[in-house]
Amino acid sequence: MTVIEILNLKCGGCANTVKKGIIAIEGVNEVLVDLNASEVKIDTTDESVIKLVKEKLSSMGYPETGAANTMLHKAKSFVSCATGRMSSEE
Repeated sequence: MTVIEILNLKCGGCANTVKKGIIAIEGVNEVLVDLNASEVKIDTTDESVIKLVKEKLSSMGYPETGAANTMLHKAKSFVSCATGRMSSEE
């Protein structure tokens, strides 16, 4: 498993959004999100897939720890959070 520590992960809604977004990437078969540790675990060691995952996380508002966490990232994570909450209630 590859572990990516991310920013802006606040709740189960965020975790749902992250899981759905990352599992859609070809080469990722399993995604585990640890809300308490703000970590995403994926079952690949393929560097090109890991790069795609990090780019996808950032585009959803959850950049890797140590990367820039702009106001745009924070706003996107807020929207992703709300979307994840709505989809988990359905």
